[in-house]
Amino acid sequence: MYKDTKLIFDYTTKTKANRLIAPLDVDKADLASFYGSDYREELPDIPDIDEITVVRHYTNLSSKNYGVETGTYPLGSCTMKYNPKINEDMASLAGFAMTHPLQPEETVQGNLELLYLLERNFCDIFGMDRFTFQPSAGAHGEQTGLLLIKAYHEDRGDTKRKVMIVPDSAHGTNPASAAMVGYEVREVASDERGLVDINALREIMGDDVAGLMLTNPNTLGLFERDIEQITKLVHDCGGLVYYDGANANAILMQTRPGDMGFDVVHLNVHKTFSTPHGGGGPGAGPVGCKDFLAPYLPKPVVVKQDDRFSLDYDLPKSVGKVRAFTGSFGILVRAYAYVLANGAKELKEVSEGAVANARYVM
Repeated sequence: MYKDTKLIFDYTTKTKANRLIAPLDVDKADLASFYGSDYREELPDIPDIDEITVVRHYTNLSSKNYGVETGTYPLGSCTMKYNPKINEDMASLAGFAMTHPLQPEETVQGNLELLYLLERNFCDIFGMDRFTFQPSAGAHGEQTGLLLIKAYHEDRGDTKRKVMIVPDSAHGTNPASAAMVGYEVREVASDERGLVDINALREIMGDDVAGLMLTNPNTLGLFERDIEQITKLVHDCGGLVYYDGANANAILMQTRPGDMGFDVVHLNVHKTFSTPHGGGGPGAGPVGCKDFLAPYLPKPVVVKQDDRFSLDYDLPKSVGKVRAFTGSFGILVRAYAYVLANGAKELKEVSEGAVANARYVM
């Protein structure tokens, strides 16, 4: 079917139907003598098509696309949410869309306030104390979160911790991100339930373990019932626990990673907060952490003093910048619009509906 679709160049009619140039009312110039050797002897191969043909051609092509407007849209482990059009309206407001990240802070107070309020909302929803919005996508968020863990251990002089544990059911980016940060990846087996095998985890724990990466519900769609026992086991050995937010849509306002014992979390806002999928960027993969990891966050961070918002670069232990400026601001506007449109009660209903739908599909 697709091979029979014409290219736009195939519609050339060489008619005058779409030519709206007024009749010449000045003396005709001798272009050949004016341009000399640069003068073309033949017309360029530019499509000569009437407007309605162009409109119909691209409308027809658009009907062949598949996306969140036409059905469930999975890509790897990502199931994109429908992107409410009100989000697009909010992100297109001139005060957001027409500002530049290098403008003086006093001229972008509304933008900084939005980032500040979104951070506070995400902290409440996920049980964290601080967030950074710099990462461009989920996997970039993973890398950033692991950099926080690495900086924490190194700052304490605990440089022997070279191992990051991941379950055998982990998303493929987990071991990849750990390796990129410089960790040796150690796999922990699942039990007959498809959950982390506590005994297997206990056997591979040691003072060389920097942390454990875990998705909950896991990649199999199963909730780790022993999560508090798991996080305690890792903490007792001096490690930290990283929450992959791939399936956070299933727990919104039901429970919080911070309450389960997680120290770091990254979010996939295209899965959980209805933003467009960034394809590795320019999306967003916000990273949250507990207070003791906040000194290592990428700089700058948004702070509020009295009624003024500003960017704080005074973070001597920061892992540095992980991308330019403060992240994909337009994406974050969309996420904040989704949070405000739903509120706590509706976000819980979103979670309940997501779980019910997943069970139906399975």
